[in-house]
Amino acid sequence: MKEIAKKVLFRIWYWYISTVDKKAQVTFMNYGYSKDNQEIDLEEQDEKNRYSAQLYNFVATGVDIKGKEILEVGCGRGGGLSFVKRYLSPKKATGLDINNKAIEFCKKQYTKDNIEFFQGNAQDLCFEDKAFDIVINVESSHRYPQVEKFLDEVYRVLKSGGYLLFTDFRNEKDIKLLNKQFKNSGFKIVKEELITSNVLEALKLSNIEREKLIQSLVPKFLHGLGKQFAATVGTPTFNKFNNKEFEYLSHILVKQ
Repeated sequence: MKEIAKKVLFRIWYWYISTVDKKAQVTFMNYGYSKDNQEIDLEEQDEKNRYSAQLYNFVATGVDIKGKEILEVGCGRGGGLSFVKRYLSPKKATGLDINNKAIEFCKKQYTKDNIEFFQGNAQDLCFEDKAFDIVINVESSHRYPQVEKFLDEVYRVLKSGGYLLFTDFRNEKDIKLLNKQFKNSGFKIVKEELITSNVLEALKLSNIEREKLIQSLVPKFLHGLGKQFAATVGTPTFNKFNNKEFEYLSHILVKQ
């Protein structure tokens, strides 16, 4: 029941942000990445999303994507895919998300980035077989009812030798399940890494800005919910990362 309640609250929060964020202040919805406070070079317009952008940079530079055809499953409000398209130069970029409001936002927001966006289900991808070189999936899969179906679909739409660049968080029990799902998927794991400490570092460094954004976007009675979803310091979500109840994982998988 708790998991169902969390999913309902997430949908409500997602709908709320999509409704009130008229100035496109929220384009990323991930916890971010930082390693020893090292910073990648960013254009001024991207500085406000530094740590979320750095998570995408960490994931998407796991393999060379320049000149490749890429798909992001669970693209949300599109900030991550826009960053990847502008900074890492794939030949073609496509984004998919189940939330129709998010896709409508992306189509209006990123008209200059030459990205195609589609509304659709991660477990039933609306693309032809062997259509992409690389699939990116950032902090999205923990909400999928059947991750094995998602992996089957990614395997189907990837070309032979194509990569799934995956990052997300799980508790100990669900990490064991995820490892079984990877093992049964047909993919070969090229690299796996725990990046919980890097996510925590990013959350601490971005805490003030996250709290300011919540205060500017939502009424006071929703501040607690907003902080929980943003994992600001001291919230239950932050504490779960801090005490290792949640671990944040990164995987590079290849279709053999």
